[in-house]
Amino acid sequence: MKTIFQRTEITEPALFTAFDTTKKIEDFPEICVSTFSESIIQKFASLDSTEKIAELYTANGAMPVYKIRYRDTDIAFYLSRVGAPACVVGFEEVVAIGVKKFVLFGSCGVLDDEKVKDKIIIPTSAVRDEGTSYHYIAPSAEIDADKNSVQILEEVLNSCGYSYVKGKTWTSDAIYRETIPIINERRKEGCITVDMECAAMLAVSQYRKIPFIQFLYGADDLSSDKWDIRDLALYGFTNAEKYMLLAFECSLAM
Repeated sequence: MKTIFQRTEITEPALFTAFDTTKKIEDFPEICVSTFSESIIQKFASLDSTEKIAELYTANGAMPVYKIRYRDTDIAFYLSRVGAPACVVGFEEVVAIGVKKFVLFGSCGVLDDEKVKDKIIIPTSAVRDEGTSYHYIAPSAEIDADKNSVQILEEVLNSCGYSYVKGKTWTSDAIYRETIPIINERRKEGCITVDMECAAMLAVSQYRKIPFIQFLYGADDLSSDKWDIRDLALYGFTNAEKYMLLAFECSLAM
């Protein structure tokens, strides 16, 4: 028996895709932004300039998709579910609806506090310690971010005057199994953060040929022997406007 982790290439075709389950919507915004913080999404959803334009459906319930007008451009946005499989499903479905460009941001665990502290993180590659990416891209230890997307993100951060750091992230499926030995191992391999979606989102966006930008912000600190929760309890709400507007600027620059 060979699992997806042992296969040398992905298999085709899929029995069904999101294009079979999700209807395309005419005049849907080609640009979409998403994050994992319900507080951030609700804050922007409550603005007078925002309207609900669609819903994504799962057994967890309906997930509203909103539209906002930003600098004379319509941008869709919605709440991504936490974890690689759920995050990728939402992405697949908005692409089927009509999205052509996608920006994602969210919190991460910090593995190198000296490099990351108070900076926006640009993932240049991701260690594939999750399962979803292996259904889209052939097995490998890591997956690289698109160089053009990284360059665009850098240019936007520079123009906005935000400090940032580029580096490798470690994508894991199990937040409660970030063990000290593996944390130390990943840190030695050059990982500066740990997240739960980046590797999978890099894989699916490459597979679907959708321009994709992702940036991270440090939440909890895992760089010492004692865990520090930091901003994790607030889910990024402290800097909600900063992160969301940065995502909007990135989407316009793509």
